[in-house]
This record gives sequence, C-alpha cells and structure tokens, in this order.
Amino acid sequence: MSDTKKKSAAEGVGAFTPYKEKKGEEYMNPEMEDHFRGILKNWKKELMEEVDRTVHHMQDEAANFPDPNDRASQESEFALELRTRDRERKLIKKIDESLQAIDDHDYGYCEVCGVEIGIRRLEARPTATMCIDCKSLDEIREKTMG
Repeated sequence: MSDTKKKSAAEGVGAFTPYKEKKGEEYMNPEMEDHFRGILKNWKKELMEEVDRTVHHMQDEAANFPDPNDRASQESEFALELRTRDRERKLIKKIDESLQAIDDHDYGYCEVCGVEIGIRRLEARPTATMCIDCKSLDEIREKTMG
C-alpha cells in the first residue's frame, strides 16, 4: 500500500483466506468459530499496534513550538489522531464482544431476529450483530426518526 493512501486499521480487516464451506456443514461449527476468532484476533492486534504507534509518534513529535501557528497545527494533528484512536478503541470493544460471543457459541446470529448473519457478511464485517435485513430496517428507522 502506498504512503499516500495509508489505510487505518479501523477501516477494515486485514488479509485472510475466505472460509470455504463444506456441503452439509453446520453453521458456526468449531472450525467456523476458529476462522472468525482468528480474523478478530488479528484485527485487534493490528488496532493495538496502531494505538502503540500513535502514542510513540505523539511522544516523539511533541514539541513546544514558539510559533503559535506551528503549535496549533501540531495540536490539530494530535486531536485528529486521538479521535481516530477513540473510534478504534470503540472498535476493539466490539471485537472483544464478538470474541466473547464466539466463546459463548452465540456468534453469527442476528441479535434481533435470531437468523444466521451469514459467513460472507461476517467476513466483511466481523463485528456484525444483525442480519442484513434487520440492519437495513434499523438504518431506515434511523433516517426517518433522525
């Protein structure tokens, strides 16, 4: 990936091999759970590494600039990085909740209607807690209410 378009760890899950379903395979069997556990743990690791990089960057770059414009630019950059890290912190919490759901054997089922969320949707968004139909209805409700 080029430096001009650096992807944040919060933007998506890293590389993984898509799960190949076997004919007649039970949904969210131990092999599937292991597949998603691996995806979630790798994603969390990437996010944690990004947090560490930010902390070190801010420590290394923190300077008391005599020029108010330079100081303001640095504070603005730091504020943006901190907002990004806050979003990533919330995402890490969702990842932890998803990992707990796997341990409880509740992962992969819609929290609203109980149907299977689906392997491809979960690979695209491993922290998904709703099937596509319930999520779509939820978004429509949000738009009409808000």
